[in-house]
Amino acid sequence: MGKKIIHIEDFFHPDAGYQVNILAKYLAREGYNVYILTAEFEKLPSYLTDFFGKECIEERDKAYEEKYGVKIIRLPLYAYVSGRAIYTKQIWKTIENINPDILYVHGCDTYIGMRVLTRCNKFSGKIITDNHMVDVASKNPLRSVFRQYYKMRVTPCIVKNHVPVLRMVDDAYVKNRLGIPLKLSPIISFGSDTMLFFPSTKDKAEWREKLSIENEALVICYAGKLDEYKGGKFLADALIEKFNTKREVVILIVGNTSGKYGEEVEETFRKSQNRILRFPTQKYEDLAKFYQCADVAVFPHACSLSFFDVQACGLPVISEKMNINVERCSHGNGMNFEEGNIEDFRSRIAAFGNMSKDEMEQMKNNSITFIRENFDYKNILSEYMRFF
Repeated sequence: MGKKIIHIEDFFHPDAGYQVNILAKYLAREGYNVYILTAEFEKLPSYLTDFFGKECIEERDKAYEEKYGVKIIRLPLYAYVSGRAIYTKQIWKTIENINPDILYVHGCDTYIGMRVLTRCNKFSGKIITDNHMVDVASKNPLRSVFRQYYKMRVTPCIVKNHVPVLRMVDDAYVKNRLGIPLKLSPIISFGSDTMLFFPSTKDKAEWREKLSIENEALVICYAGKLDEYKGGKFLADALIEKFNTKREVVILIVGNTSGKYGEEVEETFRKSQNRILRFPTQKYEDLAKFYQCADVAVFPHACSLSFFDVQACGLPVISEKMNINVERCSHGNGMNFEEGNIEDFRSRIAAFGNMSKDEMEQMKNNSITFIRENFDYKNILSEYMRFF
């Protein structure tokens, strides 16, 4: 019987493509008994649940379990506060009953993550956690107070018990803000499930024919949330005016909107002089065909895990100029634009629209190579195994 691994993740949706979704199924394939403990859907905020959809969540959980051999356990909450799930005592009973060899808490700065880390002596198995935060995403007005508390209360427990705090990006946030020594915080990057995401000339031609898109058109793709944080309105505003380029520009927009902000985004899309094809949020496994159909992927604001999947399908990327994105696009595989600058963003799209076929092919190949050599999940799994 294989080792038992519990993943604790505050928000889990079986149709998403987050780290835990991919890692759990890869570990199950290696023979581990994998459990995901996560929050009950009913008390999660709508800005999380609306994007993927909350309908038939039990059936969707069951489908994921049966397909990948991973057990999903949804646990009751007292509340969901400041982006953190506050679980009832049932979570401790559940962990005790499973008695895992490895307890992996996703997010060292979640409420449950801090509770686990300050109770290391209560668990017989190994504890692992990780950090997804960078300074640019840390906007809470009480962040300075939180960081001081963390340094005084949680970090000493991490150091005393030698708990690995895996960093998902090459950023010193854990050291600078939480006081965690970098020797306890190795980098294991996100990656792409290349069994799902890969270039396909055949699928590209078939999908374009289905959507009545000319072979010579430049297809721009955005798939993700269309909220303020991800730059939904910025993207919509940037697409209003027609692109006067050698190749016709067609835009695929995949993702749901919600609330008043979402209504404004949709209304602006309808004003576009370019051809925009709108699609609702897709299951993670259904995204590949949209990426394979496209030529370029855009990320109007912040950074995104989708970067790895679009690149695996051969799409160069246009993304906002911040440290992480600049590094990611420094391999002849994309371009960056100045933050909040619509004209600069549009100029990058236009540059692809006027690019020669040879230049496009080179950027496509660079994108594929970048993922295969550095961010293929089949290889990343071996890095995790060092800690299991």
